[in-house]
Amino acid sequence: MKLSYRQQNLPFEYPFTISNGRTKTHQPALIVALELGPFVGVGEAPAIVYYNITVEQMIADLESKRTLVEKFAFTDPERYWHYLHHLFPDNPFLVCALDIAAWDLYGKMKNKPLYELWNTRWENTTVTDYTIGIDTIEKMVAKMQAKPWPVYKIKLGTDEDIAIVEALRKHTDAAFRIDANAGWTTEEALEKIPQLAALGVEFIEQPLAKDNWEGMKILFEKSTLPLFADESCVFEQDVKKCSGHFHGINIKLTKCSGITPALRMIQEARSLNMQVMMGSMNEGTIGSAAIAHFLPQIDHVDMDGPLLLSEDNATGIQFDFGKVTLSGNPGLGINLV
Repeated sequence: MKLSYRQQNLPFEYPFTISNGRTKTHQPALIVALELGPFVGVGEAPAIVYYNITVEQMIADLESKRTLVEKFAFTDPERYWHYLHHLFPDNPFLVCALDIAAWDLYGKMKNKPLYELWNTRWENTTVTDYTIGIDTIEKMVAKMQAKPWPVYKIKLGTDEDIAIVEALRKHTDAAFRIDANAGWTTEEALEKIPQLAALGVEFIEQPLAKDNWEGMKILFEKSTLPLFADESCVFEQDVKKCSGHFHGINIKLTKCSGITPALRMIQEARSLNMQVMMGSMNEGTIGSAAIAHFLPQIDHVDMDGPLLLSEDNATGIQFDFGKVTLSGNPGLGINLV
């Protein structure tokens, strides 16, 4: 195979803020391409500061083992993922980008979109939410009003959490989902969850610190709303740990190291009677397309990266009031910009 890559730094439409005051105006990412004969597969991995992964680090790791990446005798993406997983044990983001590219390549070689390779049908797919990042209440209301949508994901973890949701609720009947990004204590969660339930919230994502398993056990037993793990569920081995502490898991392709492990995580979650959500890390269309192919298998999705960014890296996904449509072309079904 022949490897190529490029950096990107796409701007957000609005500065994007989550709990603990982390704000960003641009999303840096690495775009990779794997070429085999007439076929080219592409993948994407965003750089996330609080996971200590930069584009520069991904490139350095990639260049240090470029020959090994290219020399693999590619026949299917699952074998390639295992190879990459051992090649880059400390960089799951890079493995994810290469794994997505490998699946795109494989789909084009087989002349099928990914969801068909996985024996699923494009029907009864869930809608994506649209995320409202933390800001002043007035600006959060303005962001929501500027984007009429059937489901909103609201970032919380402030002293004004209830006031924020009350203000937003005055302007829409849309479904609300709350992402606290590990910003609450157990006591805060016990106090806020009933109030949020009364305001029409569907579920809560990562209410407590990722390692507060004792607190999550209490919430799991007392919460009137479903609880979804995000920071507490990164890799495959975390799925079982979340059982009995969360009602569902939110799988992030970038964090878990790609499509290949995500397929297994879904199977395990189902075996534990847990719901499955898939989320984004502000990927553009390339990474979002990889998420989209999972829609026939999951209960909820947050794949609004292309909606939050004011520029993009590809075309091939259409959003119609939350409903996601793919091109139907092989692999990811996208075209690079």
